[in-house]
Amino acid sequence: MANEQKKIAFLVSAEGIEQVELTDPWHEVEKAGGVPRLLSTSLGQVKGFNHLTPADEFPVDVPFAEADPADYDGVVIPGGVANSDLVRTDEDAVRFVQAFARAGKPIASICHGPWLLAEADVLKGKKLTSYPSIRTDLRNAGADWSDEEVRVCDHNGWTLVTSRNPDDLPAFNKAALKAFGL
Repeated sequence: MANEQKKIAFLVSAEGIEQVELTDPWHEVEKAGGVPRLLSTSLGQVKGFNHLTPADEFPVDVPFAEADPADYDGVVIPGGVANSDLVRTDEDAVRFVQAFARAGKPIASICHGPWLLAEADVLKGKKLTSYPSIRTDLRNAGADWSDEEVRVCDHNGWTLVTSRNPDDLPAFNKAALKAFGL
């Protein structure tokens, strides 16, 4: 029998998700043989957006409150301004990310997604990139921010992969899959 497939958690709020930042890495994880799982505030559907235009809905697999970080091999945090602002206010999502970092597991985050990492207080000493409008927030959280297509940082015992926006998805996906061992 084949080795157990790696499960990758995608952390999102109920709406405002930049759809391509969810679907593109999701498909790449599947193509690489991983099992993507959608985690959110509650069961039901979450709403993707193409920038500010409502798009598709996606079924939630596990609510944050019931998610065990030990069940996952990697995390993807998609962006979208509203998504990122909402997800960082969920205490269970914050605890999930904190536990993941403590366990030394890889996290990949794009665009506004690193706001959740700032809220979880796991960015001290990390080198990263993001959508430029949140760079001050990330620097204030202790990160070394720069404007690059993709940054990979192994500081503090866990790998962080970050990118700025949907244009960076090819580089983001490649680096994230490598960090996840896929």
